Amino acid sequence: MMADNPNPDIDLPETAAPAAKPKKKGIKRRIFLAGSALVVGGGIFGVWWTDSSVKARGNALIGGKGKPAFGSVMTIAEDDTVTVFSPHIDFGQGSHTALAQMLADELDAKWDKVGIEQAPADLAFANSALAKGFLPTMTGEFAAGLLPDAVIGMMARSMPLMITGGSSAIRFTGEIAMRRTGAAVRAALIAEAANRLGVPESELTTADSVVTHAKSGKSLRYGELAAGAAERSLASDPVLKTRDQWKLIGTGVPRRDIPGKVDGSAVYGIDFTLPDMRVATIAAAPVRGGKLESVDEAPALAVKGVEKVIKLPDAVVVVGKGYWPATKGLQALSPKFSDGGHAAVSTPAIYAAQAKLIAGGKADNEGGSGDVDGAFKAPGAKLVEAEYRVPFLHHAMMEPFALTGHFKDGKLTIWGGLQDPLSTRARAAKAIGLDIEDVTFNTMIMGGGFGRRFPDIVEIIDQIALVAKEVPYPVKLVWSREQEVTHGSYRPQSSAKLSASLKDGAITALRIDYAQSGNAEGEVPFIYSIPATSRRHFAYQSNQIDGPWRSVNATQLGFYTESFMDELALAAGADPYQFRRKHLAEGSRYLKVLDEVAKRSGWGTPLPAGVGRGIAIVECFDTIVAEVVEATLKEDGSPKVLRAFAVVDCGTTVNPLNAEAQIMGGLIMGLSSGIGEAVTLDKGAVVESNFSDYPILKLADAPPAVDVHFLDSGAKTGGIGEPGLPPATPALANALASLTGKRIRNLPILTQAKA
Repeated sequence: MMADNPNPDIDLPETAAPAAKPKKKGIKRRIFLAGSALVVGGGIFGVWWTDSSVKARGNALIGGKGKPAFGSVMTIAEDDTVTVFSPHIDFGQGSHTALAQMLADELDAKWDKVGIEQAPADLAFANSALAKGFLPTMTGEFAAGLLPDAVIGMMARSMPLMITGGSSAIRFTGEIAMRRTGAAVRAALIAEAANRLGVPESELTTADSVVTHAKSGKSLRYGELAAGAAERSLASDPVLKTRDQWKLIGTGVPRRDIPGKVDGSAVYGIDFTLPDMRVATIAAAPVRGGKLESVDEAPALAVKGVEKVIKLPDAVVVVGKGYWPATKGLQALSPKFSDGGHAAVSTPAIYAAQAKLIAGGKADNEGGSGDVDGAFKAPGAKLVEAEYRVPFLHHAMMEPFALTGHFKDGKLTIWGGLQDPLSTRARAAKAIGLDIEDVTFNTMIMGGGFGRRFPDIVEIIDQIALVAKEVPYPVKLVWSREQEVTHGSYRPQSSAKLSASLKDGAITALRIDYAQSGNAEGEVPFIYSIPATSRRHFAYQSNQIDGPWRSVNATQLGFYTESFMDELALAAGADPYQFRRKHLAEGSRYLKVLDEVAKRSGWGTPLPAGVGRGIAIVECFDTIVAEVVEATLKEDGSPKVLRAFAVVDCGTTVNPLNAEAQIMGGLIMGLSSGIGEAVTLDKGAVVESNFSDYPILKLADAPPAVDVHFLDSGAKTGGIGEPGLPPATPALANALASLTGKRIRNLPILTQAKA
């Protein structure tokens, strides 16, 4: 049975198909549950789970004679080649290169002798650095510090944890795993060299993969020392280099993944082939939660090249000798699906239900402090209120889903690109009743993801497992673009009511009430210094599967807060930039970032006629980004961005070239989603079906240049893949409001432009 229906105005069935159930297993929640089980003794682990057995397993998978392994993270070959194994998948972020930089810098390895590979999808490579990185946000710094590394490693393996997401690769895996491993291995190499040369360790230095004893003039290469060093215990808390000692961190070395993508040698899941392989494609119930009621297979089987029609509970699959025969066969079918009781679900109905939830005032979670209601009622207070809405958003990844599966001798092998290889194995095993050890997942690079490829919300894993079990040969299951658009795991549709009181030109209290499926409390910091604040979440779930979308809930909360800050500035008769300054702590990182973007953009200088300028600042994933956008309106009323500026404080910029590209990409994605993107529902089904009716920002409409500047504050390293996105939409909306005098509160902007 489902939980109580949170949407009384929309009929939901008592039971729903597995594909329709929302699966909200956020990383922090998953770590919390695993950690709780371990702490109270709920987890029972055999010898396989011990650190020694995991080390042996990892060494066997990546090491070997003449190439000893260190901590399932790296190997050193006899020719001094260092190979770094990343538990993260690089699908355009450039994280592989940056992670290798961080390890190589601490190791003092020669950069042209350093390579990086994808770590095997094996429990020995479960990413304990992520568990350690996320724990303080769940349990607090003190409680997290009580758990020894061995227990955290068990947690990572029990989950299992190998995600790529949450802008976590550099700030957690890089800082916790890569730098520490590099430093620890360097110390082991020095100890081994000291033993061989019969000299004190303090007299040895390292550089370019060589340990040198200056007094005697003797030196030993890393490749000569590796086997002996691998027998030594690695320090769990080695001394790391200081910022002034870095040689690679902070430099813009070229990304290692680019050549293969340029020359075509990089193989994506949709490119993958095997001998005797077949190709399948799928049509699922148009309404999520619907079931396949009937289908006549004959029309598909009559198509040349079609070999099989497979019925799934909520979909029909056609298998053929190629993608086009399978597609033609699928198009020849007329399957009948039920609507699962969701026929009344529509975009307007969802907004109405969310508004009703907010008006009811029964929030399920709240953050903030101070007496908001008292401040609202205080004498002389000016109350300002506004309502905002944002739609479901599609991830619009370039490569649609494509997984290849081969079921043979009771075991399943899968090839493809997903954001958590270990959880992919677990989900595939569960789908067809196998043990996880009977499933092998071969991780491939991905043509985009943005949160769409997390296994918790990817139905194609179940589908490829079921389809592969039905055929005697390898089969690649490809989702069409239409299937991907209409059956995505969208950014939640969300509504918000914002209220604030002003007195003497300053905010005395602020409340943000928002209704959606995801709860942003504890995830998106509130950066302004205001006497009383409240941010209340009202839980809402439609029939759609929604999940993480690039920058997660910072995109909604960023739009709400930063648009409303401009409204409050107007109500206070203040400049938007100066108004924000007034509410940021003196000397804070926020103020420095805001001041720098204002300076670089020429804030306050005259603009050409017909041009507006807007500003916004958002923090997420421990990174602060402020952006300024200058925009005009085209003849059809749609916006045209002329210039954009971004200033970023992510603590440490590991690879400036790559970081700049990530901020630019996030900013453009934020503009695109704000201007024209929206997934809408009618009678329970998604209306949009392809890029023809889900418009992505075209190159001609992108700003000619984006000025990106980094402030290396030395603060804790933050994420870089997502934080560039949230300020873009409110900065654009604020620019248009300053130009036209009309406030944009509902997205996408084109909807209002055409109204």
